[in-house]
Amino acid sequence: MNNGRVTIRDVAAQAGVSVATVSKVLNDRYGVAAATVDRVREVIAELGYESSLVARSLRNQRTNVIGILVWDIEPFSAELLKGAARAIRGTDYELVVYAGGGKGSGRLGWERRYLSRLSGTLIDGAVLVTPTVLDVDSGSPVVAVDPHSGREAVPTVDADNLQGGRLATEHLIGLGHRRIGFLGRPPRDLESGPLREAGYRSALADAGIPVDPLLVQAAGYDESDVRNAVRDLLDLPERPTAIFAANDVTAIATMEVAVELGLRVPGDLSVIGFDNVPESMMTEPALTTIEQPIQLMGRLAVEMLLDMLAGRGPAQRHVRLPTRLIARASCAPHLPKRAENARLPAQPRS
Repeated sequence: MNNGRVTIRDVAAQAGVSVATVSKVLNDRYGVAAATVDRVREVIAELGYESSLVARSLRNQRTNVIGILVWDIEPFSAELLKGAARAIRGTDYELVVYAGGGKGSGRLGWERRYLSRLSGTLIDGAVLVTPTVLDVDSGSPVVAVDPHSGREAVPTVDADNLQGGRLATEHLIGLGHRRIGFLGRPPRDLESGPLREAGYRSALADAGIPVDPLLVQAAGYDESDVRNAVRDLLDLPERPTAIFAANDVTAIATMEVAVELGLRVPGDLSVIGFDNVPESMMTEPALTTIEQPIQLMGRLAVEMLLDMLAGRGPAQRHVRLPTRLIARASCAPHLPKRAENARLPAQPRS
């Protein structure tokens, strides 16, 4: 036996049978004695043999593998993978996760490149997580989670981002805040970003609070860009008393920068995020956020894809899930500062 990957020839040699016999056992074909089948399977288990996905694809025209394609592994996609893994339990399918680590020749169109590498040989279908485009022609079934461009012909799963943006802003307004900053994503980013900002603007309008353009910042993707955007808001002559960040990662960075600048959260600055990733519960103070059911989104996307692979159309082609407020400790009522002379003790009259 070689020192590398176990091959079908290794199994045949160890079991004392031909390669053709091992192949018949692997593919449940007739013509092999029961005792030989048992012996070959024992050797397969003993050696840890697995046929390659490519070989399986060439042999059966499918691999029974679903691809989860992401631009990068970060808190949102990591949570989504938990739900995706739960969806394949009890099925004949396996999952493979393919990520570029946030690198490559450009963010726009990454899903086309990834699909061209995997479809037809390694995976039977794919879930695209926050894809930039949906006009993909992979030849395999595809489901998109939280796509940039919104609903198209491809089945999609997303959350009610507009309502979530309203819930976050209404919560801050209800605490007495009027100067509320918004930290979003760059223009032409995920559809969810503009929808969350639209919810922010709508809630302010309903409360009769004009939107100050200086309070709306695009945070970018890199940590340095996010922190610079936070500093821009907090360095304003009339800084915000609260900030709604369009995702939890940005909200956590906002709290860190605020503390570095000598501000208390929530005493001097209330902060609310969006997503409810596990990290949001571990901050000090714990982050108030808008929950979108990320694990459920992953599970439903895979279930839709399994229906398509079975020749059934999904019961719903476009699923939108509700969002809800998770109130923790990073937001507090706004207490306007009294005028200096109002804090001075009354002077006795002469």
